[in-house]
Amino acid sequence: MGDEDAYKNQFSPDMKSSPTADVAEEVLLYARTQWKDAKKEGQGRSAMERNNETLTDFILLGPWPELSHLVVLICLILLVYFAAVVGNAALMLLIWLDPRLHSPMYFLLSQLSFIDLALISTSVPKMVTNFFSGKRTISQAGCGIQIFFSLTLGIAECLLLTLMSYDRYITICNPLRYPAIMSHTACTQMVLGSWVGGAVTSLAHTAYAMHFPICRPRKIPHFLCEVMALLKLTCEDTSAYVKSVVVSSFLVVLIPLSLILASYALILLTVLRMSSPEGRNKALATCSSHLGVVSLYFGPAILVYMRPGSSKTPGLNQSLFMFNAILTPMLNPLIYSLRNRDVTAALRSTVASRCPLRNRSSLCSC
Repeated sequence: MGDEDAYKNQFSPDMKSSPTADVAEEVLLYARTQWKDAKKEGQGRSAMERNNETLTDFILLGPWPELSHLVVLICLILLVYFAAVVGNAALMLLIWLDPRLHSPMYFLLSQLSFIDLALISTSVPKMVTNFFSGKRTISQAGCGIQIFFSLTLGIAECLLLTLMSYDRYITICNPLRYPAIMSHTACTQMVLGSWVGGAVTSLAHTAYAMHFPICRPRKIPHFLCEVMALLKLTCEDTSAYVKSVVVSSFLVVLIPLSLILASYALILLTVLRMSSPEGRNKALATCSSHLGVVSLYFGPAILVYMRPGSSKTPGLNQSLFMFNAILTPMLNPLIYSLRNRDVTAALRSTVASRCPLRNRSSLCSC
């Protein structure tokens, strides 16, 4: 009642100096009425603002909402997320700590782990939070931010994988010039170029996709905001924009993939001419790990953005997105660590130096 009393006092005269009690009573009654009207107006305005915010929000239906045991799938996705965070963070930390891994190849690998860690974090925390809270909405600004970062990270990863294949090509096919070509400055410029290329392309697509007016129910049949799913909510003709998506996919998916395949074709020819079986096996092990990651990433991307009629199969697209944005970030550190002798040796050395043994048969004392 503090506000009401203050409002009354603003209009109430001094009772001792009031000529009549009736006038004072009328003033108090008028003050009470004005205060109640102002309070109702404020409540109405805040309710209207909340309704306007709700009308502009999107609803993420999530992964396969028709499943009867969806909680099991969400828990599995959460476990995959934790495994991806631990694996990529551990790989980045290992590369930073061990001096033997301070080379251009592992610098690029640490950037790949960072991209994977950021990519899986753009979708899984929001998806899990929506499921357990029961609130499946995402604001229009939040939807645009999610599209921007997912596209930026995806395109940057395509370009980074191309640079990693170039690094392998120089290492095996032109080893004498490797220190001059793959200097620290050159590697830093390559990484910045991949980030800038991804951000510029993503910004253009995000801004253009978000400018379309929405005329259908704002329900997105996906676990994240995605350009092609968002376009289904508009009534305008988006055929020209869809063609631009195909062209962009050709530039950031097919051209890098062609360069990667060309690099490894030349690498294979060089490896087959090697006289040392040990050198040949080491080169093949390193390159096979990279090719495994390339196939895991580029395959789903081609099927989603370049397959004819892909917009008519939202369920398949969602499965491919889940494989690309959730499973691949978890598998990448496993592929590179299990098939790479340098990484496994550095891991053993780091663990041994920070967890000393009491004796050969004892466990770590730390």
